Amino acid sequence: MDELYSEIKQLIIESLNLEDMSINDIETEAPLFVDGLGLDSIDALELGMALKQKYGVVFSSDNEDMKKCFYSVKTLAEYIDANRQ
Repeated sequence: MDELYSEIKQLIIESLNLEDMSINDIETEAPLFVDGLGLDSIDALELGMALKQKYGVVFSSDNEDMKKCFYSVKTLAEYIDANRQ
């Protein structure tokens, strides 16, 4: 799972153009939005599209559970691991 964490962190950096960050700057269990990394809803859309393209997972904006899976790198990795095609 550590490899998947690193891949997701790198994808966050690349897809959101966070050039001043490295994967070591992103904590696996820290929140991605508001308090933690400080991402916003536009970032969530861009990240969701990048994750869909790389892993073939589908995210539904209607689903309340999506907020839970986008909480941290760890929760994203768990969702991807369970749903990748």
